[in-house]
Amino acid sequence: MKALLLALTFLSLTACDGGLWNDPYPAADEGKSILYTAFTERPKHLDPAQAYSENEYEFLALIYSPPLQYHYLKRPYQLVPLAASEMPRVMYLDQQHRLLPEKAAPGRIAFSVYEIHLKPNMRYQPHPAFVPGNDMLKPGGLRGVYGLNDFPETGTRTVTAADYVYQIKRLVHPQLHTPIAGVMSEYIVGLKEYAATLQDAAKAHPDDFLDLNRYPLPGVEVVNGTTYRITIHGKYPQFAYWLAMPFFSPMPQEVERFYAQPGMRERNLSLDWWPVGSGPYYLSENEPNRRMVLARNPYYDSENYPGEGGQGDAQAGLLSDAGKPLPLIDRIVFSLEKETIPYWNKFLQGYYDASGISSDSFDQAVQVSVNGEANVSDVMKAQGITLSTSVSTSTFYTGFNWLDPVVGGSSERTRKLRRAIAIAVDFEEFISIFANGRGIVAQSPIPPGIFGYREGCAGINTYVYDCVKGKPERKPIAEARRLLAEAGYPGGVDARTRQPLVIHLDTTAGGVGNKSRLDWIRKQFDKIGVQLDVRSTDYNRFQDKLRRGDTQMYYFGWNADYPDPENFLFLLNGPQAKASKGGENASNYENPEFDRLFEQMKNMDNSPERQAIIDRMLEILRRDSPWLWGYHPKNYVLQHQWLHNIKPNIMANNKLKYWRVDPTLRDRLRREWNQPVRWPLWLGVGGVLLFGLWMWRALRKREEAR
Repeated sequence: MKALLLALTFLSLTACDGGLWNDPYPAADEGKSILYTAFTERPKHLDPAQAYSENEYEFLALIYSPPLQYHYLKRPYQLVPLAASEMPRVMYLDQQHRLLPEKAAPGRIAFSVYEIHLKPNMRYQPHPAFVPGNDMLKPGGLRGVYGLNDFPETGTRTVTAADYVYQIKRLVHPQLHTPIAGVMSEYIVGLKEYAATLQDAAKAHPDDFLDLNRYPLPGVEVVNGTTYRITIHGKYPQFAYWLAMPFFSPMPQEVERFYAQPGMRERNLSLDWWPVGSGPYYLSENEPNRRMVLARNPYYDSENYPGEGGQGDAQAGLLSDAGKPLPLIDRIVFSLEKETIPYWNKFLQGYYDASGISSDSFDQAVQVSVNGEANVSDVMKAQGITLSTSVSTSTFYTGFNWLDPVVGGSSERTRKLRRAIAIAVDFEEFISIFANGRGIVAQSPIPPGIFGYREGCAGINTYVYDCVKGKPERKPIAEARRLLAEAGYPGGVDARTRQPLVIHLDTTAGGVGNKSRLDWIRKQFDKIGVQLDVRSTDYNRFQDKLRRGDTQMYYFGWNADYPDPENFLFLLNGPQAKASKGGENASNYENPEFDRLFEQMKNMDNSPERQAIIDRMLEILRRDSPWLWGYHPKNYVLQHQWLHNIKPNIMANNKLKYWRVDPTLRDRLRREWNQPVRWPLWLGVGGVLLFGLWMWRALRKREEAR
């Protein structure tokens, strides 16, 4: 009975406790400027020379400071200085290295020289590599060290131009796999030869630390402590976009020396695990199977919240923090969430500050009006949750292999076959069924927000759509059947062989989750009597088939590296053919007029002349139909009322530094939404007490009877 009373007393005290029983965070974090979010897959690389995936850039863009970045608020997307004190100065030189005028014809330009001036006195995050002697530890110096926090001292130093030059050299380091090494070797003067030099040096001294400073790179030079120059071949305006990526962030040589010491890699002490940057945050905790934490870099003081934005930003409160030092949040806690349901439930409880929307939760979160506008549901409104939407700079498409004798080539017969299929495959229906309406049907490779995209009737693919009241309306299926018959396949039967037309689609989609999508696309082909054979395979085999040109149709997608039409139109450039040239043109499409216009357009500055050339290129593509243009996905993000300064920016991976939280409001609402229901506990306590009393009386009577 004493034990029972003690247990009941403990339960009673717990029930009276005012804390939240389901709170996943320490009580000490209440009231602090912390952003709570999640990640679903651990980043593979955090070394800026090797990382290239979206889930890696989510961290790297906040840790590193390349020279440029995208303006957080302005649209269309605009490059602005980040580590640079001003936009880079570009000088054009001829073959004899003589200075050319700014408006020189691209054909006269042999070299472009980018001169980059850095902001003074920028400093790195605290790190043990900056403590003198830590880059040359004595044997046994790592005893008891299993993470960066085990080093007794940390230091910092000023960022220099030499650090930016060192990182560019690392792009062709023989021990690293850099995804842009091939591209940059074609542009940065001397980089291809520099890669060979480093290869030879590494082979000659395989056990030594490869000191890149011993080998000069002709196309990259340090002018002074805060200025450096990059020389590239020809004119390539898109190079400025690369300067906004972590590839071109600073890297101190002592950091690479520090991590190159024996025993470091065995303790996960490497740039891929513990990056070192000069950005607004640094990685303070890295437990990728549980959580990762970014803490404010105490030495970051070179950037303020923007003072101007786009139309309507001031009215939306997006300029309320103008001029304040960035970042506005002290700590960002990323928790691992492998399943969408726990993620969603924690968001509704207020334990995540923002959330995407899975298909399972869409109807609960969003309601779509009769005119197609999306807004939060009444349940979400009651919690003060708001919705932000944006069209991605991405395109999902289905390509035809130009090398295939049935669906490829430039004959009028195959053109009509491809157009018939394009009309039949109803991507409006696909978006409605499988994407909850989150997308817009593509009229070309170029998505909204990219120069060259046209609104209204001017931007409609007239081979597949009619313009009705300023909007695209898909042509009737009868038109698709007519085109199919003119192509020699009346009713889906080859008029010459009397055999049914069978088309093969290669895809990586398989399993239960994708069965309905594959069944849907088969039905689209059934509408015109064509049989579709879906060949599902794993990703590696799929890539092998694309490289060999061994496909008929295939499903693919592309995310913009940078917001320029060249980054989409090159996917259909003949010299980029995947099967023969190893490029990104997976359709192996080739049209001499399109290729000529592409060469003319690709290095032009945005202008009416460039737009006119793009219009002609898109007309060629729409006529030839090398793709089913597919759709551009929309991003939907929900945020709680205590989260401020939210504006979708597809290109800016460092957007979290602009966000601000109101922790007082968050703590109050969390308590309101997560108060435990105590009456079942009290009912249980009462039941246990009654049972205990009955048992006590029964034992008492038995004792008295004895």
